[in-house]
Amino acid sequence: MKLQPINNSNIPEYVTHVTSTLENAGFEAFLVGGCVRDLMIGREVKDWDITTNANPEEIIPLFEKTIYENKFGTVGVCIPKVTHETNTIVTQETVEDVTHVTIPSEIKAEYHIMEVTPYRTEAKYSDNRHPDEVKFSKDISEDLQRRDFTINAMAYNIDKGQVIDLYKGQQDLTDSVIRAVGASSLRFQEDGLRMLRAVRFTSQLGFMIDSDTMAGAVDNSHLLKNISGERIRDEFIKIIESPRSVEGVGMLQKLGLLKYIIPELEEGIGCDQGGAHIYDVFTHCLGALGHATDKGYSTNIRLAALFHDIGKPRTKRNGINKPTFYGHEVVGARMTRMIMERLKFPKDTIEFVSNMVRRHMFFSDTEQITLSAVRRVIQNVRPEHIWELMEIRECDRVGMKKAEAPYRLRKYHAMIEECLRDPISVGQLVVDGNIMREELGVVPGRRMGWILHALLEEVLEDPTKNTREYLDIRVRELNDMTDETLKELADKAKELKDELENEEIGELRKKHNV
Repeated sequence: MKLQPINNSNIPEYVTHVTSTLENAGFEAFLVGGCVRDLMIGREVKDWDITTNANPEEIIPLFEKTIYENKFGTVGVCIPKVTHETNTIVTQETVEDVTHVTIPSEIKAEYHIMEVTPYRTEAKYSDNRHPDEVKFSKDISEDLQRRDFTINAMAYNIDKGQVIDLYKGQQDLTDSVIRAVGASSLRFQEDGLRMLRAVRFTSQLGFMIDSDTMAGAVDNSHLLKNISGERIRDEFIKIIESPRSVEGVGMLQKLGLLKYIIPELEEGIGCDQGGAHIYDVFTHCLGALGHATDKGYSTNIRLAALFHDIGKPRTKRNGINKPTFYGHEVVGARMTRMIMERLKFPKDTIEFVSNMVRRHMFFSDTEQITLSAVRRVIQNVRPEHIWELMEIRECDRVGMKKAEAPYRLRKYHAMIEECLRDPISVGQLVVDGNIMREELGVVPGRRMGWILHALLEEVLEDPTKNTREYLDIRVRELNDMTDETLKELADKAKELKDELENEEIGELRKKHNV
């Protein structure tokens, strides 16, 4: 990867305001971590971190508004937003130190929040996640040596244009390598989440993990047992959302990490499916995820694609010519729910993804499927989600290495659109049976039906007639006609209705080439 010189014009004014304020007060101030890395490779910076030799008690008086409430020394400096600024508030990610202050939503709306942390030295990590104590330092080199990877262990002084790179982070950026700072086992024992971060960076940046760092992750994979479900979930989502999500999940499995996150997925390794499936369940699910990623589908669709066949290994039975997996969608939905609850996903996300897994095995034979069956599928997932279900179906098919939009899939789309379109019916009229009976004096019975259909024909020919003023008059006129005349008008209306519906359906089928 070719690096580019850091251009200070790419650094927002609210960031430089904080660093210059610290320096004008006689302190050192550096950008540090991921923001330095991203500035060098031309990637959008989502998280600006500043480190300084000032302690919290020295930082706080320098700024009008700050937030300081954690034991790690991080001070949230609140810089008022200016209406003409194009920069938006920094996205607060789960980062190396996990020292973020808690920012109330009302403050986020009005301020840019810059997190300023004093230089820190090494400390013992009894829980493999947080330091037992925080020791401040006056030396930037001591702060950099405790960071996770070389590409995140660089500091940049804006005013001097100075990069401090003690661990050849720039070289590793050039070589596209993820390498631990110092001994990888020690880094991972300090914070087990760093192993997931290594995988996340490979999937986001397209980098490779160096062999020593990889070995350190394999040796310490069991430490993920000490990490909370929320922290694991956050990193896993970033892997799923990355451009190389499949490589990311594959790397989790290779390093022995997946079994501590979603061991249910590993049950699909070596679980052959037979028939049209040329891959085992695990590879097929990764292929479905890959298609969802390539198409830019939502995080929820990517999760559903990855989990859609997770129930197959537990439902596999030996059939006459190939294995069977009856009810795997039901079992898979239960498993998906348990997995997502374990990882502390939001309730609405759990409901959506597990329901998509439950419903992904809808109709297959377009020559036999009926519109009523299609309507039941739509009802099961709700109309607003039916196209997302079709995205999962597409991912399932492409995960089998089949064509993206074969005839069957196009036919499904046409039938769904047919079911979703507004039907042509007397229900579109501004008058109904109740109005005709209670206000217009029409006796309930077949004549009322004939009148409604006769009115429908006129409105289909000229929609401007669908008003109470016009239709009230026509109801009385039609009600004075003989049964024979009125029935003729009603039959003519039904013929026009059928003709228009056939035209609409024909256009839908033409649209989908079916």
